[in-house]
Amino acid sequence: MSPTPPHAPFAAVPGPLRGALWMVASCALFSLLGAMGRHLASEVHPFQIVFFRLLFSFLCLLPWVLHEGLSVLRTDKLRLYGLRGLVSFGSMTTWFYAMALLPIAEVTALNFLSPLFATAGAAFFLRESVGARRWAATLIGFAGALVIIRPGMMAMSAGSWCALASAVFMGISILMIRTLARTEHPNAVVFYMGAFMTPLALIPALFVWQAPSLEMWLWLIATGPVATLGHLALVRAVAAAEASAVAPFDFSKLPFAAVIGYIAFGEAPDVWTWVGAGVIFAAATYVVRREARLARAKTAPAATPGSGPGGLP
Repeated sequence: MSPTPPHAPFAAVPGPLRGALWMVASCALFSLLGAMGRHLASEVHPFQIVFFRLLFSFLCLLPWVLHEGLSVLRTDKLRLYGLRGLVSFGSMTTWFYAMALLPIAEVTALNFLSPLFATAGAAFFLRESVGARRWAATLIGFAGALVIIRPGMMAMSAGSWCALASAVFMGISILMIRTLARTEHPNAVVFYMGAFMTPLALIPALFVWQAPSLEMWLWLIATGPVATLGHLALVRAVAAAEASAVAPFDFSKLPFAAVIGYIAFGEAPDVWTWVGAGVIFAAATYVVRREARLARAKTAPAATPGSGPGGLP
């Protein structure tokens, strides 16, 4: 079963650029979700936040399943879906814990490490061709994240370790999404994540269960559609281009997190955050421009005889 093709005008956009646009949309939604989690954590335990976020996201997809029929969920990759569910549960739980303990921009900065893990994993496990220039651009983006984090100058708190663990899990999850997106419908990828993770998340939530207030219920319900849209955008991003090409655009979470953090919580990122962001965006922009040029070259009618798909130089 192949993913639903994009509308014609959007299909004309080169795959790497299309993937970048989907990734940026996903980052905006997940930054909003992070702020919601930060607000919820003032009264609700992170285990409960994770459970309700998964439950309401799962419910958001049920109308789609009823409309399309159960046949759209037919798959032979249940084992991979289950493994992805475990990894994503680890990423989500540590992420919400970090959001409860640290400023949004700091959690976002530490999560910038995930594209590095995804790029390395894409090269070693998915056998994607990652050339020297893309490696260099990704490492430059990683250096930009280090400028924000400033290791050695800031103590690594429990929240920092949670954010770091979330980045590792997210890098692994990106590779699994990339594999699933080759044959699975994007909505099915998100649906199965909820089907596997919601019962799993209920177990730890029961040990810390407290009834949320009416206001918190409204925020918990809102996490469902926001998270669902964010994941659908993420799946479409990695379906449109190689994981190593779109992963650097996870860095676009920073400006979204900075604006939301300032408006909602009065958190103002320091100058080093913006310096690091400039380095990151320069590297990410180079990656997508180069990928777009190579995509156009591969489809050019006057291709060089004997030339193959090859990797980046």
